[in-house]
Amino acid sequence: MHAHSDLALLRDPDHSAKAAQGVTLEVLGQDGLSYAPVDDRTLAEVRRSITGWNGDGSDIDFDWRTVGEYLDRLDRNFGGRGIAVNAAYLIPQGTVRMHAVGWDDRPATDAELTRMKQLVAEGMAQGAVGMSSGLTYTPGMYADDAELTALCRVVAEHGGYYCPHHRSYGAGALEAYEEMVRLTRTAGCALHLAHATMNFGVNEGRAPELLALLDGALDAGADISLDTYPYTPGCTTLVAMLPSWASEGGPESVLTRLADDTTAARIRHDLEVVGSDGCHGVPMEWDTIEISGVSVPDLAGYVGRTVAESARLRGEEPWVTARRLLLDDRLGTTILQHVGHEENVRQIMRHRVHTGGSDGILQGDKPHPRAYGTFPQYLGRYVRELGILSLEECVAHLTSRPAARLRLADRGYVREGYRADLVLFDPATVAAGSTFDEPRTLPTGIPHVLIDGRFVIEEGKRTQALAGRSVRSGSTAAAGAR
Repeated sequence: MHAHSDLALLRDPDHSAKAAQGVTLEVLGQDGLSYAPVDDRTLAEVRRSITGWNGDGSDIDFDWRTVGEYLDRLDRNFGGRGIAVNAAYLIPQGTVRMHAVGWDDRPATDAELTRMKQLVAEGMAQGAVGMSSGLTYTPGMYADDAELTALCRVVAEHGGYYCPHHRSYGAGALEAYEEMVRLTRTAGCALHLAHATMNFGVNEGRAPELLALLDGALDAGADISLDTYPYTPGCTTLVAMLPSWASEGGPESVLTRLADDTTAARIRHDLEVVGSDGCHGVPMEWDTIEISGVSVPDLAGYVGRTVAESARLRGEEPWVTARRLLLDDRLGTTILQHVGHEENVRQIMRHRVHTGGSDGILQGDKPHPRAYGTFPQYLGRYVRELGILSLEECVAHLTSRPAARLRLADRGYVREGYRADLVLFDPATVAAGSTFDEPRTLPTGIPHVLIDGRFVIEEGKRTQALAGRSVRSGSTAAAGAR
């Protein structure tokens, strides 16, 4: 329900990171930033913005601009053979704002809001299943509630759902969740909370408060679901930690500010003393920030170390190391942020509207193990070893519940007439092979995976089949048919 394979599906016909886990469908376009709808300017800017998520795209022919053209490209990829697994798409609200407003931190004009609503309506009509936001990422975070509500009304008119990475997972997290519930209820739009967790020390033990908030809204008639990954650390880019004012104007403006000593000192103060909005309102703890990937090969020595550790080795303060890395890596650095709480993870995954999502970023020399291990981690560790969920419950969290949220009438169950998207696993042996030390190790105990009746994993090995296609909402849903 939460994947970052937007370019990986186009460049990698194997895609065992997901296929070997038993993933038959990924929902792309997450966190408000992806590659459609765009014009030439916006495409260049978004490529720079999420290099840390997907690479710079220099190996991709960006021969699309609209949502429909991107979905078409998935279907005709690799000489018309398709893609490794199925894919649905969320319209990225940050990209839409970048397209219509730019990188300014200000309310949209009436004309700009009209243009954004038009882009969302067009994307939904072309097959998107909903809209995402990244409300701690620029420029999407510059949207106020009125703007988001107006866009959500358009999504609702087309039967889609809103999937926000909301404004804080740290200080003010509960208020940020409440904002999303209130906003979507006002708009009459279904809500799916992305990587719904309670992180940082301020939220230790507070999962019951989140669940009580959601239960109250559900009991009052709200249409809400959520996804989580079964690990405690998060994963994002290092530049995402910066205060939003430092990112106004786009990537080149960020680099200019970082290069200026006076402005860099102000950024540091916000990070280390105030708690920047990019870091969820919590003052930076550099020993929790592990470098997982860099875009400049000469910087590979940072990977696998925290910023604090690298700073000690260099004999300098952590901010000096982080600033140097951001400049030298041209903002392409990915990080793991070790700020989660296991008891929060366990309580949230038990909830009645929970679904599974990896939030898997495949870039970097040492990616988060969730990219290769989320689903066998659920089945092996949290079902068999810990008993947090029963096997039947967990399977529903990973199959029928996501299908219901996506309004897929022919997937999510083993029934006659349904798509033969099937995963055959051994409950006694299924396990994630990926670890923080060896994150690209494939799982065990999943011998067979079929998509639309074709083996993509057979006897534990990847076949040559490219059985995946775009899965579209509404009148274009048949585009996924063979």
